[in-house]
Amino acid sequence: MSTSAGHLIVKTLEAHGVSRVYAVPGESYLDVLDGLHDAGIHTVVTRHEGGAGFMALAEGRLGSVPGIAMVTRGPGAANAMIAIHTAWQDATAMVLFVGLIPLADRGRDSFQEFSLEGWFSTTAKGVFVLDDEHQAGDLVARALRLATTGRPGPVVVGLPEDVLVRMTDSPVPAVHPLPEAAPGAAGLRTLATLLSAAQRPAIIVGGDGWDADTSGALADFAVAAHVPVLADWRAYDAIDHDSPAYAGWLGYGRAERTVAALNDADLLVFIGCTRSDVLSEGYKSALDTPTIVVSNDAELIGHAGRIDAHLGVSPAEFVAALPAGDSLSGTRGAQWMEGLRTEQLAFTRPGPDGGTGVDLGIAFEALEAALDADRIITYGAGNATLWGHRYLSHHGPRSLVGPRNGAMGLSVPAAVAASIMHPGRHVVAICGDGDFFMNAQELAVSFAHGGTPLIIVVDNGIFGTIVAHQQQHYPQRPSGTAMENPNFAQWIQSFGGHGEFVESTADFAPALERALASGLPAVLHLKTDPSTMGPGTVAHRAEANA
Repeated sequence: MSTSAGHLIVKTLEAHGVSRVYAVPGESYLDVLDGLHDAGIHTVVTRHEGGAGFMALAEGRLGSVPGIAMVTRGPGAANAMIAIHTAWQDATAMVLFVGLIPLADRGRDSFQEFSLEGWFSTTAKGVFVLDDEHQAGDLVARALRLATTGRPGPVVVGLPEDVLVRMTDSPVPAVHPLPEAAPGAAGLRTLATLLSAAQRPAIIVGGDGWDADTSGALADFAVAAHVPVLADWRAYDAIDHDSPAYAGWLGYGRAERTVAALNDADLLVFIGCTRSDVLSEGYKSALDTPTIVVSNDAELIGHAGRIDAHLGVSPAEFVAALPAGDSLSGTRGAQWMEGLRTEQLAFTRPGPDGGTGVDLGIAFEALEAALDADRIITYGAGNATLWGHRYLSHHGPRSLVGPRNGAMGLSVPAAVAASIMHPGRHVVAICGDGDFFMNAQELAVSFAHGGTPLIIVVDNGIFGTIVAHQQQHYPQRPSGTAMENPNFAQWIQSFGGHGEFVESTADFAPALERALASGLPAVLHLKTDPSTMGPGTVAHRAEANA
């Protein structure tokens, strides 16, 4: 039976298991919106294309299929660019559909015309334009598959409005299984040889796509093999923080001893991630250490330094093929792993920060105790997030969404999407005052779709990370880094949500209890001392975009 190309796109998304799309509507893709009217896909209408893109990114990271965003041409696509860059650098699967001008209007500088490929080709896995209505289903299936296979990432699909309404008899394409693989015997032998001989090995986990079984099996292997597990920046939900093997994260806000462990290790096994810029302290740490990389990215984009073996499989495929951990423990004891674990536990015990206003160490200790074990934490960028990284724990994969590229504005839309995806779970966004108001409008989406995220806004009245850099390079010359804020609690109250302005440490725990019990989208606006830059070694390697 004939159908329009726009409706075939929707049917293909349904067949591939897409449950939600995040969209800002536009006249250029009305036929797709019409197809969604009768579909079993939940259409989440957002307030800004950047918010739609960030919500789709969160869906791709927390779920099992790529996140889907839909925006219109020109200005809409421009606003969505930040999410595409984040998904590219974070290696997160998502597909952005962009409505385009009619084919006949191309090359005439028509209303909102732009070059889709020119804008996105350097920061997406693929950029396609639907020029043939009969290819609508196949193109969507190709985009979904490309976003997921190999190194995950974003794919952009352009939809000319006149092509969408053309009729086609093409069927919904079949859903093909993703490729399966197992690590080669030679790679496993290399692993066994190097791991058995190493006295100070370390496993480094990261990337998306981890599941509970893989995470648990790897933790069991690491404990039996006496190998500590470190995590990549904002990817530390890949392992349960209660595991005796977990030794902390690398990257911004890390403990000094995690960098020392990286440099002291005599074997590094990267699983799902690479020795990238942030993890390696700006391409300075452990570049010549014997290294095994487990990644199904054939190009190993972002990896720096030595490689002794590359096993081109996913974390799940690799972990499933591992032998018993005690068979690879060699002659080393557990002292190396246990020592790092002891230091990690000490690092996560808060101490007073000595500033005025809310003491965030004490506040986040209370937050850690109040949240359920299956909490989902989302982050923006900046110093304010570092208290969460240090003091909030994770106990299973797909419980953390944060921009590994340092993009501001992700925390709120990611929390909104997570709360819609997982009703009943505690979902908390940790953000600074600058980060919060970049996409705070997306909290309105929670009221429309039943989400109940809790937003913790750390208000120090400055762009804290940039101030830290300024103090180092231009001391006593503050410029362009101060801001005046409204009362965010009153702002969310005007929507009908729960909001409280918290100025003292003693008031935080009761306010938190009320917010969690409210059953509403909630904002706790914490007033803090601008001179308090963050726990531990914050200013040493701070995020640049904050």
